[in-house]
Order: sequence, then C-alpha cells, then structure tokens
Amino acid sequence: MHIGQAFRMAAKSILGNKMRALLTMLGIIIGVTAVISLVSLGQGATKSVTDSVAALGRNSLTVNISGRGSTTTIDYKEASEFAELEGVEDSAPANRQNGTVKFGTTSVSVSVLGVTPDYTSAQDYQLSAGRFVSQIDLDFYQRIAVLGSSTAEELFGTENAVGQRILINGIRYKVVGLLASKGSSLSGSNDDIVMIPITNSERLFKSKGVSTVYIKVEDGADMDVVTLELQNALYKKFRGNEDAYNVFNQADVLETFSSISDTLSIALGGIAGISLLVGGIGIMNIMLVSVTERTREIGIRKAIGAKKKDIMIQFLIESVALSGLGGLLGVGFGVGIALIVSKTTTLGVELSYPIMGLAFGFSVFIGIVFGMFPANKASNLKPIDALRFE
Repeated sequence: MHIGQAFRMAAKSILGNKMRALLTMLGIIIGVTAVISLVSLGQGATKSVTDSVAALGRNSLTVNISGRGSTTTIDYKEASEFAELEGVEDSAPANRQNGTVKFGTTSVSVSVLGVTPDYTSAQDYQLSAGRFVSQIDLDFYQRIAVLGSSTAEELFGTENAVGQRILINGIRYKVVGLLASKGSSLSGSNDDIVMIPITNSERLFKSKGVSTVYIKVEDGADMDVVTLELQNALYKKFRGNEDAYNVFNQADVLETFSSISDTLSIALGGIAGISLLVGGIGIMNIMLVSVTERTREIGIRKAIGAKKKDIMIQFLIESVALSGLGGLLGVGFGVGIALIVSKTTTLGVELSYPIMGLAFGFSVFIGIVFGMFPANKASNLKPIDALRFE
C-alpha cells in the first residue's frame, strides 16, 4: 500500500467521525495551547525585566540610604568620593522627591531629582538640547532645571523649552537643558522627571543629605569585588551602622528573576506535558475502539493480500494525523491567546518559534508513541479470526 493511499484512508476515517476526532484531539490541543501561550507570556515578562535592568545599567550599583539610626546621612561631596574606589568609574549622588511643575496654565506632578554633573554618565542619560547641571550650579545653588522628554512635551508641546521659566513647587527655575528619551526601568518612567542641582534640591525640599548614590562600575571590573569595597567604605562612613544603607545590584535582580522564570517555565511545561500525555491516552483509546470497529475490514484487507506493515502503517498514520492536527490547532490557539492577552493587558508577549516547533513535534511524537499499540494490535489480527468477528 502506498503512503498516499494510507493518508487518504486516514483522512476518510477521521472525517467520517468528526466529533469523535475533535474530542480525541482536545487533550493535545489544550496541552499545546498551554505551552505556547504560557511560555510566550513568561518570555515576554522576562524580556521586560531584562530591558528594565539594561536601562538601569548592568554594570551599575545603587546605594540606598535608609535614614535609620544615629549616623544615617552623608552629603553629596562624601558620596562623590566613592568614585575614587578601585573599579568605580562614576559616583552620582541623588535625591528624589515628588514635586509639582508648572508652566503657564499647565501643571504636572513628576519626580524631581537633585543631581550632580556625574549623573548623566552614571545613569547613561543623553541630552537632546541645552546643557546639564554643572559644578558651578551646585556651588551657587542655581535655580536651573533639566527636563525629561515626557515632562517637556507635557509642559511645552512642540515649543522649545530651553530658556523658559517654570515653577517647581511654586519656586521659579530656568530650563537649561532637555534629556533624550530613555523609556522606563524598574524604578518607573525615566522621562517623567525634572533634574535640578542637588544643593538646590536640599533647600527646596528642606531635606539634608543624600538618599541614593548611583555607582557606575568600569567595564571589565569584578562586580563582586567592587561591591565589597563599596560596602567596606559605607561601613566606615556610617561607623558600623549597617542599618543605615544597603547596596543594590541590578545584575542580581536579573539573575534572581531568571531563576524564578526558569522554575515557573519548568512547572508550567510539566503541567502542559501532563495534558499532552492525557491527550495521547485519549488517542490510544479511540484507536483501540477503531481497531475493534474495523476488525472485519482488517480481515478482508489481509485476505486479499495486505501485509502486516500495511495495516500497521495505516493505523499509525491515523494516530499521527490526529495528534498532528491537534498540535497545529493548539499552536494557532496558543498564539491567538497570547496576542489577545498582549492587546488587552499590559503584559508583554515574546513568541518563540523554537518552542512552537518543539510543542508541535512533541504532539506528533505523542501520536506515534500512543498509536503504536493499537496499530500493532490491528496488524497482528489473524485474517480468519477477523473475518469471523461480528
């Protein structure tokens, strides 16, 4: 028997029992759909976190000053001295406060950052117009401001903001520069901000000391060694008060999230795999029923010269056709669900073609494995016994 004829007979058998075939494929469809949709959402979430960490800088550290205990503050000059540590390229102290920024009748609520000139280098910001905060601005408490791209657009639209006067919490500041768009990170939007000299920020918000220090590590430097040096320096600065600070490594966040993501992917893959196995058992069950129903047909075909392998191939092809079609439908449904979730929610989706191929291939493999027993049973029927079957 030719393979083409076997496929035609398999198609005729499946189409002759459409509802039974659909119910048989249901386990495969659900399993593959679960694999595609869940993995796509999981990889989308991983990419989102990876991009956020990349925006903060993979080779950067963040020191948070907690403000607990007796010696819990340092000024920006002391924080800037961390740049002298081996392996540290830049140290940028900063204070972040919520403020109201107004131009004309337009008012927006944004993060107001008190920064030093090293902030753009430490946090990889670029200017799109004007200049950034300089040392002379810090020394003379200048009321100047640099606007994030989103803040500038909300306040000025397409109008040039450089040289304009704005009000920050009711105090007049001159806009001297605009930042290029940077997108979002783990700390939120990097564009809905206003930056002012850190000395002026202390006056404006009546808050002494530094709340955060951003450390940029030199390329090729050992992050663990730099982190240890920084912790030792902080320990001395705060006279052994370890509750006054903590060092935050963006790379550690990515590593932790990746570990969690991998664990969840394995768990979800296991659940989907169980569904596929249940689907395979369903296929085997239906194929055994099909063998029983077609016992006389098998007897007649053997009596007129059909070989054992011909009968086996025919039933095996039917099993593979059911699982393969179920796999294709599952891939389609999985991609559809992932895209719908992406459109209707804030969750990101990252479709993986290798995972689609793997899920479909596994569904076909399930069809082969669970189709072998019914196919073998059909091929081993004796013609005389099959012809006598009622």
